[in-house]
Amino acid sequence: MKKILWCLLLAPFFCAAQSYSLKPLNEHAKTSLRGLSVVSDRVAWVSGSNGAVGKTTDGGITWKWVKPKGYEKIDFRDIEAFDDQQAVIMGIASPAYILKTVDGGETWTENYKNVDSAIFLDGLSFWDKSKGIIFGDPINNKLQLLKTVDAGKSWQNISTNVQASLAKGEASFAASGTTIKTLPGGKTWIATGGKVSNIYFSTDYGESWQVFKCPILQGAESTGPFSIDFFNTKTGIAVGGDYLKDKENSNNVLLTKDGGKTWQKPAAPVLGFRSGVTYINAKTLIATGTSGTDISTDGGQHWKHISDKSFNAVQKAKIGKAVLLAGNNGVIYQLDTVN
Repeated sequence: MKKILWCLLLAPFFCAAQSYSLKPLNEHAKTSLRGLSVVSDRVAWVSGSNGAVGKTTDGGITWKWVKPKGYEKIDFRDIEAFDDQQAVIMGIASPAYILKTVDGGETWTENYKNVDSAIFLDGLSFWDKSKGIIFGDPINNKLQLLKTVDAGKSWQNISTNVQASLAKGEASFAASGTTIKTLPGGKTWIATGGKVSNIYFSTDYGESWQVFKCPILQGAESTGPFSIDFFNTKTGIAVGGDYLKDKENSNNVLLTKDGGKTWQKPAAPVLGFRSGVTYINAKTLIATGTSGTDISTDGGQHWKHISDKSFNAVQKAKIGKAVLLAGNNGVIYQLDTVN
């Protein structure tokens, strides 16, 4: 009886019926993986440094690695895949590139190039198969925004749509491609960090923007939100911290119930710096970073540490249940649950 009461009153998380572990799918590749797009339980794509792009069509049993010809030295920090044939990848720094494949990665078309020395792209996301958005660090204090309405074949600069000027030292992080989140119908959230942390929010496919304060750890170039996710238009999460102090967790996870207008700390935090977070379902979330991975089964209020292994990104399948994690040295793992 005492044990039952302890479970009910003090630690509901640890009484969950499921336990979690991480299963290796790939552990050796000369690339630091930060781009991750899990299409289904069988199809997933990854992208990273040294021009590397990886794809599985059998649930991670085997991986096919390619390097788009002519782009072998590019750091592809983010990727959006639509199926086993179509994907868009983003190279971050000058010259910044956006490439697309329609034949499973055999060939790639360059659809955007920017040689401005100040350009630095941080992440991409799609509202649907046609409409997508990419954002980057500010140039002349203005957030950089690119938009496509033809599935990535062409990109329009819509940076002037953001009326607000970013503060000195305010930028974003391309740690996992997930400081941006889109939901169908045009909803968009972008998180900035560094000296100042804000949430930039649009309801109309990036045509107009509101700005909300994000009270996560901030003030230094290495601090701020490194990943955000929204389960719906109201319920969301931001994780981050200080990547130079990846075991500290004083203020590195926040929750919102009003679409990012206000944020609150959970009852118990993640264990350290986190650069990736995703909702598995309404109650279950996973957060990962260089100091390990945590799971919550109560909407982000309490977290259980399940691994010390370093990762950069985590994503759940768009269609299906698979949850994959990716990191340095080509590391790709899968979340396993045991009832």
